[in-house]
Amino acid sequence: MAATAASSLQIATARPCISSPHRVVEAGVSILGANSKSMSWNKLTSACNISSLEPFRRSFTSSPAKFKKVVTKAMSESSEKKPVSGLAIDLKGKRAFIAGVADDNGYGWAIAKSLAAAGAEILVGTWVPALNIFETSLRRGKFDESRILPDGSLMEITKVYPLDAVFDNLDAVPEDIKTNKRYAGSSNWTVQEVAESVKQDFGSIDILVHSLANGPEVSKPLLETSRNGYLAALSASSYSYVSLLKHFLPLMKPGGSSISLTYIASERIIPGYGGGMSSAKAALESDTRVLAFEAGRKNKIRVNTISAGPLRSRAAKAIGFIDTMIEYSMANAPLQKELSADEVGNAAAFLASPLASAITGAVIYVDNGLNAMGVGVDSPIFKDLNIPSDKH
Repeated sequence: MAATAASSLQIATARPCISSPHRVVEAGVSILGANSKSMSWNKLTSACNISSLEPFRRSFTSSPAKFKKVVTKAMSESSEKKPVSGLAIDLKGKRAFIAGVADDNGYGWAIAKSLAAAGAEILVGTWVPALNIFETSLRRGKFDESRILPDGSLMEITKVYPLDAVFDNLDAVPEDIKTNKRYAGSSNWTVQEVAESVKQDFGSIDILVHSLANGPEVSKPLLETSRNGYLAALSASSYSYVSLLKHFLPLMKPGGSSISLTYIASERIIPGYGGGMSSAKAALESDTRVLAFEAGRKNKIRVNTISAGPLRSRAAKAIGFIDTMIEYSMANAPLQKELSADEVGNAAAFLASPLASAITGAVIYVDNGLNAMGVGVDSPIFKDLNIPSDKH
């Protein structure tokens, strides 16, 4: 799978990976794919698919002692002796697996931080070709500033698994991927194998997060998208979630929560977000409702998706389009401010908590209200309406 990535408004930009039609995107949000051959490996860091490696015996993440700073899992732990006022999001004793974390700049990372701040133990799945860079950066402290939680402690990632969510099991992996040098040294990275590794290592999880997407032809209009490109977008961005939940559901404790990330292009026209990605997001939202029923009846698991606004993530910045979308949102959304990744992370923490115990099958918009608008008020045609506006 090649990487494409983009997290902004659910657009991501692709990056070169292997010369395979598959491409994965980071996704916390989106993906604005592109031709893998036209991108550089630098642009790939932000995300993409994930893959799972076996118990990562040499994982720096599993031994907090290697960090020079004292690491604590959540801010809630430091306040255990203090009286708590109001409603607190308490995830102490919960374990979360976040698929699609490849750097410290996207929605996946922000969600991991919010869950950790509420007390959850964090496991992540990182796309195989990006695994070494992510591990090295984490081990060398390059993410330490980004790991700081509200109480001043550092987020601890208990374990990192290599994961390529485009493949359900080893039998589905093409020979050219198995022998690709970017996958050399990694094993047990298909969805089924990752789930089995997590079960062997920890027994169970409480929270499952899908933060990845990809569309190899995302830069093409739908009328110019090939069948393979369209199906690849659905495979990496939609079915990957079905597969993850299918294989992780047996590990999830009743009362648990599963969350994915979608984008407004699923229901509104966003020129430039092509290659079948809008279709993939629409499928993801439809699947969310069906999975909420099936997982709820089968194992009392809640299933929701967050429709996130544009984010200037590392992957999204590579395409340039993201700045335009952020400016559009700031000019037209009810709340005229740039969206923060933490705002999406906090919404995810709420959805994963007991405070959202009756919410399932829902699309939760975290986009400064842009989804509610029917027109772009920055158009000259509205110049005489005296619409309040912040001059940013």
